[in-house]
Order: sequence, then structure tokens, then C-alpha cells
Amino acid sequence: MIYGIFHKGSGLGNQLHRYVATRTLADQKGYDFGMIAQREFKGGSFMKIDMGKEPLTTYEIKLDSGKVISHLKNPLWEEKTNYYNPEFNFIEDNTIIDGEFQDERYFHIEQVDKWLKTEPLEVPDDVCVIGFRGGEFTIFPELFLDVDYWLQGVNMMLDINPKMKFEVHTDDPQTAQQMFPDYKVIHDIGINWRSMRYAKHAIIANSSFYILPRLLSKGSTIAPRYWARHNTKEWSMPQNYYKSFKHI
Repeated sequence: MIYGIFHKGSGLGNQLHRYVATRTLADQKGYDFGMIAQREFKGGSFMKIDMGKEPLTTYEIKLDSGKVISHLKNPLWEEKTNYYNPEFNFIEDNTIIDGEFQDERYFHIEQVDKWLKTEPLEVPDDVCVIGFRGGEFTIFPELFLDVDYWLQGVNMMLDINPKMKFEVHTDDPQTAQQMFPDYKVIHDIGINWRSMRYAKHAIIANSSFYILPRLLSKGSTIAPRYWARHNTKEWSMPQNYYKSFKHI
């Protein structure tokens, strides 16, 4: 069995990447899978996923980080790179895996589409959804995307459709309203994720929350070039280059 972990301190995006990597590896190897700390999953209000076999284990949660520490004595394989690690393919049965797993080579999007089932949400084709990440990002100048990025993205969408409408989906409605005073701001994790999943057009921040729903949408997605270091122009996280996104 391959064991993944739902860290309490992780956002939904990070949790889902760990989940799909766990399932992908188990599927490729013909192993069973299960998620440790299943009750910490943050998407349960709108997404029903197969958790696999429930590991017979206890765990503790680090108070400072929300990291889950399993009491299983099984071997632990950690990603430890900011790019695809081919050693992932050599992980043996009964291993716990942990990492970000955001490179597209850690999963197959066709399988992910079957695994992450939500109620469809109708988003008109003339609406572009903006995925704005605020919160703790605002205090890190290398992470927080400035107004120029968003204006460039909006103008590119207006080139596609001069009558394009925009709505903002965010974890930080107060900062989002300041950044986008003329657009509707929506702060609801289920609506945010499903809007990203089913919208034809999107402009996204450098947040893992938006990656899988936009890859699943197969629509038009504008994303920041250099991802987490857009402002310093350095690919410090090369796993976050996605071929189907338009990086600016």
C-alpha cells in the first residue's frame, strides 16, 4: 500500500496534489493506497473522493506548522526537489510518500478528472475567473503579484472578447476588493474551486489551489511566468511550468 498524507497545515491545493500523486503511483504499481489524516481533508464540503484504505495508524500534528507526523514505522519517501524526481517511479510497496508533487509528470490529468468529482458549475463563456491569492503572500514581495500582472492578463482576455466580464475568486476578499474594486469578489472554497474547474477563461495567481482545476478545464489560462518568483524573474520552482498555460 502507498500512503499519502493530508497535512492539516496545507491548503486544499497542496492536499490534492499529494492525493493525486499517491493514487497515480499506486495505480501504476498495482498497489493499494490510503491517506493518513483523512479527517484533515479541506475539500469535503463540495468534493467526494475515494480515500482508499484507511491506514491503521495514529498521528500527531505539529502545532507550529500543522504538519502531520504518522506513527507508522513504514519507510518514508520525501520528494525533496523543486522539480520532477524520477526516483518516484522506484518507490516500493508499503511506503509513505510526502512532497508537493506539482510537476505534471507526477499524475495523469485524465485519471485526475475521474478522481476529483464535484457538482458541475455553469460559468458563461464571456466570464473570466480571476484566481487571486492574498493572505500571507502579501508580506512576501517575491510572491505577491502586483497590479501590472493582473492588468496585463485582463487586457489579454479583452483581446479575446472585448465584452469579457470578470469575477475574482480568492482566499483574501479584503485585499482582492482593493486590487479589483470594480469586480465581484467571491470567497467560498467550493465555488472558487468549481469556478476554476468549469470556466472557459481564467487568470491565476502562483498558488497550487488553481493548478489542478485549470488543467482539468482545458480552457484558456493565463499564469505568472517564473511562478513563485515572478517579481524576481527566476524559475526557482521549475515544476510549476505547465504547457497548456499562457505564462506572462
